[in-house]
Amino acid sequence: MRRLTYADSGVDIHAENRSIAAMKAVLTSKRKGFGAPITEIGHYAGLLDMGDFALAMTTDGVGSKVIIANILKKWDTVGIDCIAMNVNDLLAIGAEPIAFVDYLAVEKVDLEMAEQIAVGLKKGAEISNIAIVGGETASLPDIIRGFDLAGTAIGIVDKERVITGENIKVGDAIVGVPSSGLHSNGYTLARKIVSESEYSYFDKMPGSIRTIGEELLTPTRIYIELLHLFKKIEVHGLSHITGSGLLKLRRITDLGYEITDLLEPQSVFRLLQDLGNVEEIEMYRTFNMGMGFAIIVSEDEAQEACRIMGLGSKIIGSIVKEGFRAGKLELN
Repeated sequence: MRRLTYADSGVDIHAENRSIAAMKAVLTSKRKGFGAPITEIGHYAGLLDMGDFALAMTTDGVGSKVIIANILKKWDTVGIDCIAMNVNDLLAIGAEPIAFVDYLAVEKVDLEMAEQIAVGLKKGAEISNIAIVGGETASLPDIIRGFDLAGTAIGIVDKERVITGENIKVGDAIVGVPSSGLHSNGYTLARKIVSESEYSYFDKMPGSIRTIGEELLTPTRIYIELLHLFKKIEVHGLSHITGSGLLKLRRITDLGYEITDLLEPQSVFRLLQDLGNVEEIEMYRTFNMGMGFAIIVSEDEAQEACRIMGLGSKIIGSIVKEGFRAGKLELN
């Protein structure tokens, strides 16, 4: 049986990174004065100087998870995903989310689908305590098959409390916070695995009353508890674990990681790994593998961070001078 990879399914993370670098090289124009950018393109959220505070902006979509929603005709959770992917990126730089706009592109208008998507958007907004202040719907039958859902969120943060990772130091603890499942990344590989297996999205998950499709549509967790954490603890760095999995940790510091006690992945990850004969290292650089956020704090505040972030959160390792090891996996 051949081993499936993310690249086999059509997504090359390294090519995406090269594409982003090429675009950044061109996008050099910057506003001057009030509203000028504070951060360079490439962090979790962009920051604009608003005087005493910074305005944070993110944009993201749900990705090919929407294909599974269409197959199951279950669209009531993808709105949560859309808000979560944006809000979590705001939280990853210490910003409080305040508002959101959505963009729904459809092959053809479907009222039931639109109403269900709105249900998820409303739920995500309630969890995040944000206002949905507008949006856009476009019918694009020559471009879209099914639908695509994306959005943009804004947040605010005191300029002195922006978390970029620059305060991370050797000896800091890494706190892992559980995900709710695949969230909204790696679905191109997940769908390829299911399509080439003997299972369908309507088959029951082994040992569960839920179907594989229902499990894959579990909405992305919104880590709004971080706002409370920011008030109690000095956070040195935050990583929202999305596409490219554990490699996302590389975004916040050039120091090394020694991860000794990984969170236990949900059973859906192991099912996909077994069905696709996917190597362990490929799983951890494609999916979140049960950890949706990593928080870097001083060693003496790590247990309090675990308590605030809730059930399943734990210290998974520490910051070292160099290297990147997660258990037996060498991720350099």
